[in-house]
Amino acid sequence: MKPTAERHQLQVSDLHAFYGESHILHGVDLVVGRGELVTLLGRNGAGRTTTLRAIMNLVGRRTGSILVNGNETLGMPAHQIPRLGVGYCPEERGIFASLSVEENLLLPPTVRSGGMGLDELYEMFPNLYERRFSQGTRLSGGEQQMLAMARILRTGANLLLLDEITEGLAPVIVQKLGEVLIKLKQRGLTIVLVEQNFRFAAPLADRHYVMEHGRIVEEIKAADLDARKDFLNRCLGV
Repeated sequence: MKPTAERHQLQVSDLHAFYGESHILHGVDLVVGRGELVTLLGRNGAGRTTTLRAIMNLVGRRTGSILVNGNETLGMPAHQIPRLGVGYCPEERGIFASLSVEENLLLPPTVRSGGMGLDELYEMFPNLYERRFSQGTRLSGGEQQMLAMARILRTGANLLLLDEITEGLAPVIVQKLGEVLIKLKQRGLTIVLVEQNFRFAAPLADRHYVMEHGRIVEEIKAADLDARKDFLNRCLGV
């Protein structure tokens, strides 16, 4: 059963997105209910990252509709969208390399109430507590990824857009990030996860959207994954 309209935290309808003259998204439709974890699956170039960037108004031009908590954001400047509780963790992470872990965590403004305090974040990411006085440049890739996620949680975001958070990371760190996502889901946060590592994403998600050529071609519920394995293998090449 799809989320009811009252429970939609994110509703994207007929979304087209452009970089210059390049038409990247061709009518994307998706809904994400409060507290859901939903993945965007697909091969490289399918339009998954552009979908996240379009939600944040970080593309050249957009048409269609993007409702966050019922608020139309298509005409909203990019800097105002986080005030609706949307947190975006890009693939390049975007931490301040010259600042320490703790300085990175203290820097972002609280955009809404409910942001996690330092103690909560250090409990969720013990590695960051151990490295709290280390510069961003001295962190491992996994620690940088944890820091990027922790910074978003500090702002009070409750709709997280996460782009390829496991890419290039050691299996032990990937497992830790999976545990964090489960804890965040238990806290009632809503998560949209772009992920190439299907084995990581499969046990975490309530639903999966499969993208090809800038469109969503299939929606698969967690309970139907086994029955759709052949289809996914064809689409994803896994």
